[in-house]
Amino acid sequence: MNVNIEQSWKKILEGEFEKPYFEELITFVKKEYATGRCFPPGKQIFNAFEHCPFDKVEVVILGQDPYHGYGQAHGLCFSVNDGVPMPPSLINIFREIQNDMGQPFPPTGNLTRWADQGVLLLNAVLTVREGQAESHKGKGWEKFTDAVIQKISEEKENVVFMLWGGYAKKKGAKTDRTKHLILESGHPSPLSANQGLWFGNGHFSKANKYLHEHGRAEITW
Repeated sequence: MNVNIEQSWKKILEGEFEKPYFEELITFVKKEYATGRCFPPGKQIFNAFEHCPFDKVEVVILGQDPYHGYGQAHGLCFSVNDGVPMPPSLINIFREIQNDMGQPFPPTGNLTRWADQGVLLLNAVLTVREGQAESHKGKGWEKFTDAVIQKISEEKENVVFMLWGGYAKKKGAKTDRTKHLILESGHPSPLSANQGLWFGNGHFSKANKYLHEHGRAEITW
């Protein structure tokens, strides 16, 4: 199957595109987009890969599924388009960066600037129906994104994986901890953060320290 995805990823993942589950997934997604409003816009489904080619991946942040409100999702987990109010989890992410790195609160929740520096902002499920969280769960995206994580774990070295919350920890459980840095904490959602499971995790400074120690450019968070 010919999939419109960034070329380095196309080469790495070509085996997945020929599997029956992926063909069934694409059939489902096309039908959903044809019969109702879904997010992100079709051309941005693989946006995380477009901004962060395989050889550029330095950090992987795992999300669950896209925001399901109009105009929010644009293919990068936790990120929203310019001009869109920041969701609570994203606000808490920026608060932790402020506390951890001493950086000012940014004017926008658009994380494209992270992706362009080598941060793969990967949702487990890449599409969603408007107003219906997890509506595309269990249709095949999870198998695809598991394969993405596996390829990074097996074929790259010294990548930082940020696993926030039980879902992300489970999804990233098979990453090779002997050659990558695995950072785990509670989820940045208010429920978890207000229980003391998010703030103070220091993930952003820890990631930069690790990248620096391995001769990589630090991320400007």
